[in-house]
Amino acid sequence: MAAFERILVTGGAGFVGGHLCAALAEAYPQATRSLLLRPGERGGHEAFAAAVADLVDEAAIDSLIARMRPDLVVHLAGQSSIAQALHAAEMTWRVNFHGSFALGAAVARHCPTAAFLFASTAAAYGASFRDGVLNEDAPLRPVDVYSRSKVAAESALSDLLAPKGRLIVARPVNHSGPGQRNRNFALASFAAQIAAIEAGRAEPRLRVGDLSKARDFLDVRDVIDAYLRLIASARDLPASVSIFNIASGRAHRMEALLERLRGQARAQFEIEVDPALLRPESDIASVACDATRLTEATGWRPRHDIDDMLQALLDDARAAQAQATTAPS
Repeated sequence: MAAFERILVTGGAGFVGGHLCAALAEAYPQATRSLLLRPGERGGHEAFAAAVADLVDEAAIDSLIARMRPDLVVHLAGQSSIAQALHAAEMTWRVNFHGSFALGAAVARHCPTAAFLFASTAAAYGASFRDGVLNEDAPLRPVDVYSRSKVAAESALSDLLAPKGRLIVARPVNHSGPGQRNRNFALASFAAQIAAIEAGRAEPRLRVGDLSKARDFLDVRDVIDAYLRLIASARDLPASVSIFNIASGRAHRMEALLERLRGQARAQFEIEVDPALLRPESDIASVACDATRLTEATGWRPRHDIDDMLQALLDDARAAQAQATTAPS
């Protein structure tokens, strides 16, 4: 297991970042741990010191990296919602590409041998999913602003960091689980609506988008396990740039996932398709990735099945409803 002395995490105040920061604090208790936060941003794990700078402020990021000189950078920050990205193209490119470029360039200048894990996306394969389940050699054919900005960031980081560093590009499929409360993500939205219906705070009607699509889903806890294993193996990976899918290899129809949640619900409800939630025609019918390379390199395999993930997600949504009910008005 690689030992790190100075760890910097971006995006650590978010859903995935909260899980990862807790895991990193446990795995590397002796390291100096810092979390990049925007000016005025709140949140983050208590075991991480705040490092305040805007990711798209190149001068501020350069100064921070020059001062900190991390030997491990975990770059999670970015526009993570495809739905939001469709309506905010400029900001998506600024954060996902320009922010990644600024961070990568600063690391290349001041700590070029650092290990750098970039959380990209399986959506990078885009139209190639029409050919079936994909491994890392599949062509990148992104179909929306979110995935195009991620592919561009992958390329920029490869050029900036490959000469001396150790870049790990992770391409996870959709992941959910406890702590995901952003309703721009389908499963989190379903769970939040069900919890509100159970609590009597919403009418018994679930608003959904296109349920015919099929997606490879992982529990966030399995994605975190994959990140930790890749970080621990960073110095031993065979190439200066290593790319790994994080996936189960199986696509689940959204309709079937909703039915599983309905089976766990404590109240009955109707389902209503909301036209505002339907994606453009470029949306891909089925998404699934092969993670054999990751398993061979690290021994990783998913430990949580779909029902584990959905139950944890729904229980977390219920806890959020309970907090809202007891909170002072």
